Amino acid sequence: MAHTTEVNQQSEQLGTSFPKEKVKILLLEGVHPVSVKQFEQAGYTNVELLPKALPEAELLEKIKDARIVGIRSKTQMNEKVIAHAKKLMAIGCFCIGTNQVNLEKAKEKGIAVFNSPYSNTRSVAELVIAEIVILMRRVAEKSHAAHKGEWLKSAENSHEVRGKTIGIIGYGHIGSQVSVLAEAMGMRVLYYDIVPKLPLGNAIAVGSMDELLAQSDVVTLHVPADPSTENMITQAQLSKMKKGAILLNLSRGTVVDIDALATALEGGHLNGAGIDVYPKEPRVKGATFETPLQGLKNVILTPHIGGSTQEAQYNIGLDAAYKLINYLDKGITVGCHTVPELNLPIHRNTHRILHIHENVPGVLANITSILAELNINIVGQYLSTNDKIGYVVVDVDSSASQKALNGLKQVAHTIRARVLY
Repeated sequence: MAHTTEVNQQSEQLGTSFPKEKVKILLLEGVHPVSVKQFEQAGYTNVELLPKALPEAELLEKIKDARIVGIRSKTQMNEKVIAHAKKLMAIGCFCIGTNQVNLEKAKEKGIAVFNSPYSNTRSVAELVIAEIVILMRRVAEKSHAAHKGEWLKSAENSHEVRGKTIGIIGYGHIGSQVSVLAEAMGMRVLYYDIVPKLPLGNAIAVGSMDELLAQSDVVTLHVPADPSTENMITQAQLSKMKKGAILLNLSRGTVVDIDALATALEGGHLNGAGIDVYPKEPRVKGATFETPLQGLKNVILTPHIGGSTQEAQYNIGLDAAYKLINYLDKGITVGCHTVPELNLPIHRNTHRILHIHENVPGVLANITSILAELNINIVGQYLSTNDKIGYVVVDVDSSASQKALNGLKQVAHTIRARVLY
């Protein structure tokens, strides 16, 4: 709970100038209650937590006067919803991705969008290890048989993981965690990443994906969804894997050609698979789900639950709420996908003004010129830009903040401006 303590102390020291109890925060889809606690301990008491996503019509009504919205994966913050949210300052995605948010529209409106990309790392890594053991022992098909009354007591094609080689494609936060756990289980660890990464433990980096595929008894994928990873594993790559190998994909559904994987399993080239993500996934719990992998032996199919643990949801709740509070209280945008990133120091006896504007030439010069004309001394000034917008943070003497804000609101190409404290 170090985050909470830090936020509380800094909020009390700074003395924010706006009434926090009037900042409406709407949290949807049953985000972890620790998020509410974080906001309340930071002084934001106007928090509404709803257990589910809302139909668009209800969402439009609820969101019209919200300053902060927290969502998970089902709520679609599309162009229409964002345009309707006139007071919205920030969106918190209490999950790994941001695909459910129209980032371009949010960027255009100067709305900060945060997520929590690393809070479920351990949960995913543990599930990978569990599935490796289950698949190498062929537990899934034997359990299924036992449920039907069949007794498949046999050691045929069942193996220990100790001494086997695991190949990890993508050696980031999750891949490196898998590496540590797999080595602790006695496995030899190979990894491949397009960016050079230092190995943990005795893991060995290989020079190509083909080299990794050829040597590995188990291949596990931990890469993002982008054009470079779409259909990364097709029939061509599957054919290069060792006969009898196992493939796991708990990353993104666009990474593996599912039809090609089904063929490799049916033909006996691969001995098993664990798949948690799919090219097309149901949007609601209980909906019908279909995949060519259904009914195949020694295949574990899970409904995108790699990060679905209470511990992961708690950590996501802490992390996402902390980022939103940091933005509300200090203007910090580290980890933001829309407003340019700034990690800001604190200056005492000053007021901080946040200015978000279109990224066109001359805006910073205009800001500086206006403050000079108003005879306002700048204690601290910070600028960051992306392709669409610029983010300027100015610390001025507290007695001059309202005059400075009024001046900066007149700057051409201003999207939004506010006094923070």
